[in-house]
Amino acid sequence: MVLKKRVGFRGRLPFKKKEAEHKINEFITSPEVRVTGEDIESAVYPLAKALELAEEQGLDLVEISPTAVPPVCRIIDYNKFLFEKKKKDKEIKAKAKQTIIKDIRFGPNTDDHDFQFKLKHATSFLEAGEKVRAFVHFKGRAIVYKDRGEILLLKFAQALEEVGKVELFPKLEGKRMFLTLGPKTTKR
Repeated sequence: MVLKKRVGFRGRLPFKKKEAEHKINEFITSPEVRVTGEDIESAVYPLAKALELAEEQGLDLVEISPTAVPPVCRIIDYNKFLFEKKKKDKEIKAKAKQTIIKDIRFGPNTDDHDFQFKLKHATSFLEAGEKVRAFVHFKGRAIVYKDRGEILLLKFAQALEEVGKVELFPKLEGKRMFLTLGPKTTKR
């Protein structure tokens, strides 16, 4: 048995080419297809006739809906179709609003001045349309003061009720107690 040594991959498999999203031209396996496209009467054709129609126009036969009976194919320029699809997806992604969550950390014995200082920051975050996640971090044996942390977070939420609404009430996870606030109105 002869073992071949792979060179250049450092033990990894070589890059695998991504399969096409749609079946095109000769890769379509169905015997009959419903053909749509510009300057074509939508009808069910045998695969050979559909490929012939696409060839006459110098375009590709692309399987758009493979689960339909019979599968729906469109006569289009496949590269142009992919380019426009990618462009449309990019626009949708750009328009999607990303939520930003700002963290504010407290200790169970946070002083009133520090509380007011952090409250001012939280107010500005909420007015800018961002979410705020306030948490009390319990160090060492301070975990026995869970009630102080909860009271502190509820006081924080009450002070911010004009600019924000509570999305998640105080909840203890490990050594941290969390409270999540969202803006009442989003800034445009």
